[in-house]
Amino acid sequence: MTQDGELDVLVRKRIRGLRVALGWSLDDLAARCYLSPSTLSRIETGHRRISLDQLSSIARALGTSLDQLVESADDEDVVIRPQHDAERGITTWMLSREAGPQGVTVAKMRVARPAPRRDVDALKVHPGKEWFTVLSGTIVLLLGERTILIEAGEAAEFSTMVPHAFGAQGGPAEILGIFDHDGQRTHLRPLP
Repeated sequence: MTQDGELDVLVRKRIRGLRVALGWSLDDLAARCYLSPSTLSRIETGHRRISLDQLSSIARALGTSLDQLVESADDEDVVIRPQHDAERGITTWMLSREAGPQGVTVAKMRVARPAPRRDVDALKVHPGKEWFTVLSGTIVLLLGERTILIEAGEAAEFSTMVPHAFGAQGGPAEILGIFDHDGQRTHLRPLP
């Protein structure tokens, strides 16, 4: 079966599954989406093609969006796969697929690189704030003229207008970070 055919079958199963979960008969759903029960039955069983206006009406009646009704069934929407950046010594798991309400991104990072030397090129500045908590290991945060050790169970929050960089001390460390748009661009840039 083609990918389109599989999605078509999945959409039909979702329609029926949502209808049954709501405890509605074909007549109940048909009345809510202004289709005949026989048309709706043929749609659910695959004996009738679904037009976009019918699909939109059905989604609205079921209290879902058209996007949710037709979203892909592959595992990409469930499994978060790591992105390895060997050059920077960082592995990243993007835990939020889209920026949140305040434009923030959540990521888990495994930092294998040691803290950089304190020089002009190593310390970065950008608008905003950053927050992270150390899940394991120790992070060295270079923040302006300060060197701060943050150990497992501790968290840091700082203005990113202060020159900063971070790395691991004594072996890899894992952090859970919240980054604004500028922090995401600086620290979570996509791999080439």
